[in-house]
Amino acid sequence: MRISRLVKSALAAGLLTGLATATLAQEQVLNLYSARHYQTDEALYANFTKATGIRINRVDTDDAGLIARLKSEGSSSPADVILLVDAARLWLAETDGLFAPVKSTVLEQRIPAHLRAKDSGQGSAWFGLSTRARVIVYNKINVKKEDVDTYEELADPKNKGKVCLRSGSHPYNLSLFGAMYEHMGAQRTEAWLKGVVDNMARAPKGGDTDQIKAAASGECQIAVTNSYYLARMMRSSKPEDRAVVERLGVVFPNQQSWGTHMNIAGGAMAKHAKNRDNAVKFLEYLSSPEAQIYFANGNNEWPVVVGVRPANPALEAMGEFKSETIPVSSVGANLPKVQQLLDKVGFK
Repeated sequence: MRISRLVKSALAAGLLTGLATATLAQEQVLNLYSARHYQTDEALYANFTKATGIRINRVDTDDAGLIARLKSEGSSSPADVILLVDAARLWLAETDGLFAPVKSTVLEQRIPAHLRAKDSGQGSAWFGLSTRARVIVYNKINVKKEDVDTYEELADPKNKGKVCLRSGSHPYNLSLFGAMYEHMGAQRTEAWLKGVVDNMARAPKGGDTDQIKAAASGECQIAVTNSYYLARMMRSSKPEDRAVVERLGVVFPNQQSWGTHMNIAGGAMAKHAKNRDNAVKFLEYLSSPEAQIYFANGNNEWPVVVGVRPANPALEAMGEFKSETIPVSSVGANLPKVQQLLDKVGFK
């Protein structure tokens, strides 16, 4: 039987269309810009791909690098989802217009309102995905726990010459200071910051781990750190890390008032995302119980979804505590005012 040229052309066109459709279906992708670089996240992303068929292309660098890259790429950016590891950075990226709002019933039901950006009516610009506490560690030989059980006591004259901190302009401290501003207002926060500066054992330097070691060694006596830095040392197999931990006590401050300051790692959809449906699926996946455990354990943090508890011996050893519940978005909005106060009191 002879087939006309027209029929052959139609069949060929149909075959090519079918192949193109099949190829597109096989090439579902998500372009992820991540400031997270934890080994457990590999399994997290692999499970997402296995469950959805969506392949993840990942760019890893720090928060500042990701934000700079997004600004440079503009509308040509391939990014679909952004993962950042600090509330201050999430807020700054939001104010720079780098995120697209997401309206998702799943995310709204799973993630508490105070741990996500305010809903503009079109959705939230970012969502907290794990939390970490800003705790106080102290040298057990020279400091009493009751002298450091509030953030306010960091500025008390009884602790003069005992406090060490990293730079006041670092986002982890800026987020704490933004929370203090929310709790105490401008005048009291300024006085508090000045008191902290007056109580420093040395000029700010190093990261949180350096502050922990300084308190243990006697270079200072009291330090402030994100809880996961301490948890890492608690879980370390290195004798020197274990020795540091043995010398220190840890306090979750302000248990009798507003609770301990909580910072977040969070995610957002990029403003110019090309794979928007996949981006929403991925953010919703990160709020699932299974993913929350991977996400939190990757950096010794707590899940944001109520009732999900990772099996983490260091976090369990730290015990239960009361955390603050002010909106994280308000903390970010206070940053410009906090920065002015830091300049005023000479907190470098």
